Amino acid sequence: MEHEGRHVEVKPKDHSYVFNPYREPIAKVRPGDTVTIHCDDAFGSRIQSKEDLPSQALATAKFLNPQTGPIYVEGAEPGDTLVVKLREIEPTRAFAVSCLIPYFGGLTSTVFTRTLQEPLPERVWVWELHDGKLINLELNVEVPLDPFMGTLAVAPDLEAITALAPGPFGGNMDVPDIKPGNTVYLPIWNEGALFYTGDTHANQGQGELCGVGLEITSKVTVEFDVIKDQTIEWPRVESQDAIMVVGSAKPMEDAARIANTELVLWLESDYGFERWDAYQLLTQAGGLYVGNMVDTTYSLVASIEKRYLNH
Repeated sequence: MEHEGRHVEVKPKDHSYVFNPYREPIAKVRPGDTVTIHCDDAFGSRIQSKEDLPSQALATAKFLNPQTGPIYVEGAEPGDTLVVKLREIEPTRAFAVSCLIPYFGGLTSTVFTRTLQEPLPERVWVWELHDGKLINLELNVEVPLDPFMGTLAVAPDLEAITALAPGPFGGNMDVPDIKPGNTVYLPIWNEGALFYTGDTHANQGQGELCGVGLEITSKVTVEFDVIKDQTIEWPRVESQDAIMVVGSAKPMEDAARIANTELVLWLESDYGFERWDAYQLLTQAGGLYVGNMVDTTYSLVASIEKRYLNH
C-alpha cells in the first residue's frame, strides 16, 4: 500500500490516558508518510529534579503515561496488520528521570500484591544527557543513550484500556526492542488502526525493575504501512538480525507461553517450518527476555535470529 509519502508532524493539544477506540483522531496519515510525533514523558513532565518527590509532584495527576493519539492511518481496516517502522527517536530535553513510587515496582508490595509492608522511600534520580550518554553523578555511572518507545499501541476492540497496560494491542510493553531501526507489527480492530504512542525511555534495563525507566520527552519519527487481509494475534517485532513476539500476561510464565507459541506459529506460517520443528528450534536456539515485570500484566519477548530461518 505504500506510495511516495509526505512528512507529517503531530503535536498534541492534549493527551489520552487510555487506548481508546472512541477518541477523535488528532491526525490522519497515509501509508508511506513519514510521521514525527511529539511525546511527553510518563509523568507529564511533572518530575524535573530530585526535589520533585512523586507523592507531591503527581498529587494532582489523576492519571499517568500520557499518550499522543490516536493517529488515523488511511486504508487500515479491521483484520489487517499495521506496520510501524521506527526511524528515529530524538530526546527533546537534556535529562531523564527515574524514581521510586510508593507501592509500585518489582521489589515492593503493590495495590495488586498487598502486604502490611511499609512503602519504599521516595527518591528521584536525574540522569544528565551529554554526548550520547546518560550520566548520574550520585551513582558515578553512565549508560549509553539507547532510546525506545515504552508504549506503542493501536486502539483495542470495543474497550478503552488504561495506558499503563500492555496486551494484544501493544500498549505499555516497555520492551527495549521497540527502537529505531526495528519494525513493529500490530493487529487492527478499528478503521484507521487508531495508533497511540508515548512513554519514551532513554534507556532501561530488562524488566524495568523499580517500575520506572529513564523517562524522557521526545520526538519519534515513524513510517506506517498496512498489510491487507492478514492479521496477527500479538505484537511482532523485526530487527535486522531477529524476529520477535511480545506476550503480556500474569503469571509471567503465561506471557512466555504466549510469546513462544506465537513465534512458533509465525515460523510455521511464513518461514516453512513444520510446527514441531519450530518448537525444537526455539528450544535450542530461541531467546527470551523480560520487558517489564511491573505493569498490569508482564511483557516477555521471545526471539529467534534470522540466520536460523534459511533452513
